[in-house]
Amino acid sequence: MNVDNKINYIELPAKDISATKKFYSDTFFWEFTDYGSDYVAFSNAGLQGGFYQSELSSDAQTGSALVVLFSDSLESTLARVKENGGVINKEIFSFPGGRRFHFLDLSGNELAVWSDS
Repeated sequence: MNVDNKINYIELPAKDISATKKFYSDTFFWEFTDYGSDYVAFSNAGLQGGFYQSELSSDAQTGSALVVLFSDSLESTLARVKENGGVINKEIFSFPGGRRFHFLDLSGNELAVWSDS
């Protein structure tokens, strides 16, 4: 696969790196590699990326890019998001091609999860 000029990595802010790692590993089964106390890289997420220490958050309502994850079981993923402290800010809705919901992680970053079923 040619990776030249393709999206390769994404970085998001995190108010609490430890809590962020726990949320994403418990909810989406991501894996982490620490690079000091202010940065952690994630893998096993489809696209690699990282979280950096910041009081900011990524919110599509203010113009940030929306990171969208895929799930084979939308309802069970929504339940795990809630169980691990995420806040659902858009309940499951249908769109051409599938269904999705939006949530805020523990740092206030908005992400979405979609399914084609």
